[in-house]
Amino acid sequence: MPDMTDAIKIDVWSDIACPWCYIGKRNLENGLAAASADADAPLVEVTYHSFELSPDTPVDFEGSSADFLAKHKGIPLAQVNEMQDRVTGIAAAAGLEYHLDDVHQTNTVKAHELLHFAKEQGRQLELAERLMSAYFTEGRHLGRIDELVALAVDAGLDADAAREALESSRFLAAVREDQAQASAYGINGVPFFVINGKYGVSGAQPAEAFTQIVRQVWDEQREPAAEPA
Repeated sequence: MPDMTDAIKIDVWSDIACPWCYIGKRNLENGLAAASADADAPLVEVTYHSFELSPDTPVDFEGSSADFLAKHKGIPLAQVNEMQDRVTGIAAAAGLEYHLDDVHQTNTVKAHELLHFAKEQGRQLELAERLMSAYFTEGRHLGRIDELVALAVDAGLDADAAREALESSRFLAAVREDQAQASAYGINGVPFFVINGKYGVSGAQPAEAFTQIVRQVWDEQREPAAEPA
C-alpha cells in the first residue's frame, strides 16, 4: 500500500478573488474524485499558493465588482456585464452559486496570509473553500481581519491564533515567496496548476482534464515499480 510520499503533488496558484480560481478548484476536486474511483486510485496532495490578481486594490473599494472592473481596470461596462454573466453560468455548471453583484472587492493579501496560517495548522483546503464561498456566494468582506477570523473559525481554526497570525503579518513573507515562485515559473494568470513540479496546467480546465492528467502521471510514476527486477 503506497503512502503519501508516493502522492502526486499538485501546487495551485490562485487568488480568492478570482472567479475562475473557484471554478478551477471545484473542477479539480471533481476530477480527482472521478480518478479516485479507479481500482488503483492515484494518491494526490493539493497545496494552495498565493497570487494577487490586483495587488493595488484598496481594502475598502467603494462600489460593485462591475464598478471595479469598469472604473479601476478600464473595461467597458457592457463587456463587464457579459463577462460576469458568462462566468456565473460556468460556475453554475461546476455546482457553484455566484452572486457577483454582492461581492466586496478588496485587497486579498490578508486572506493569503490566513491561508498560510491554515496550511501550518493542516486546515488549508478547508479554509480555501470557506474563503471562496464567503467571497463569491455570501458577499462577505474578506479584507477585514474580524471577518477573516470568523471564517477561520468556520474552517476549524482557533480564533485567537488566527487573529495573532493576521495582526502580526508573520505569514506575509510566505505570501511573497509564493509570488516570487510564480514569477520564476512564468505564471502571469490564475488558476495555474503545477503537477509534481514539472507539468503546468493553466486555467479552469474541465474536471475530465484533471482526471486524465492525474491518471497519466500516476501511471508514469508507477511504471518502474511494475517492471520485473
